[in-house]
Amino acid sequence: MSKLYIVPTPIGNLEDMTFRAIRILKEVDLILAEDTRTSGKLLKHFEIGTHMHSHHMHNEHKTTENLIARLKAGETIALISDAGTPAISDPGFLLTRACVENKIEVECLPGATAFVPALVNSGLPNDRFIFEGFLPEKKGRQTRFLALAEETRTMILYVSPHKLVKTLAEFVQYFGEDRQVCVSRELSKLHEENVRGTAKEVLAHFEKTAPRGEIVVVVAGKTIEKEAKKSKYSKDEE
Repeated sequence: MSKLYIVPTPIGNLEDMTFRAIRILKEVDLILAEDTRTSGKLLKHFEIGTHMHSHHMHNEHKTTENLIARLKAGETIALISDAGTPAISDPGFLLTRACVENKIEVECLPGATAFVPALVNSGLPNDRFIFEGFLPEKKGRQTRFLALAEETRTMILYVSPHKLVKTLAEFVQYFGEDRQVCVSRELSKLHEENVRGTAKEVLAHFEKTAPRGEIVVVVAGKTIEKEAKKSKYSKDEE
């Protein structure tokens, strides 16, 4: 029976691979991988011999139609990314949407993703939060920052190492130097690091220590308006 499986893979520590994920990858007819060289090492480690096809952001528009045809013909396909859960700032949305539109069953396995441990590690409020992924490179970047400056929920962003210092400087500019920030680096790996503090403090840290590896940044939401209202109510009661 045809089905698309969305299969998370470890973000660093291979022990985070689930038994179910291994079984599914062994049973399906085809595995779609973001980078077959990277995923090939993972499959070899877990002795998975299923055939792979490349499926990434540069070819997913072209390959989706053919994959839907294969699924309609009765094949089962698993989609994986280089690390973490597919479609979270990685390829996967287009194929998933096409499956839904064609009434093909989609099943996403629970598993590794970078932003959840980063959020929990941060110590910042996690009852309400927003995931922003990667911010625009140039066009729309300032507009996005101006909108986020008013956001009251905790914010989660993915930032590449060479853009981290610039992004932290923009936090100081748009959010203020006292906004609480946590930078999580190399989650689940040997050199995992969580740097917490004000935007100014965290910026100073990474200006001295060049950031490396995969990075997730968690930023506290705006609280000034709430505090101002509380202050106003207190004065009114007096």
